[in-house]
Amino acid sequence: MAVPKKKISKQRKRKRRTHHKAPVPTLGACPNCGDPKLPHRVCPTCGMYKGEQVIEVEEL
Repeated sequence: MAVPKKKISKQRKRKRRTHHKAPVPTLGACPNCGDPKLPHRVCPTCGMYKGEQVIEVEEL
């Protein structure tokens, strides 16, 4: 069984893990209402997708 010869310091361990993070989602503007939305998804504000009304959104 492999056993490390020396202890790996916290600094070295954390340097190696700097790239382990969640990606920032890319947001685009809805062409209908202009609110930010995820690409290839129905706009949660107006309910439009590719120029068609897909879902009916209640006004508050």
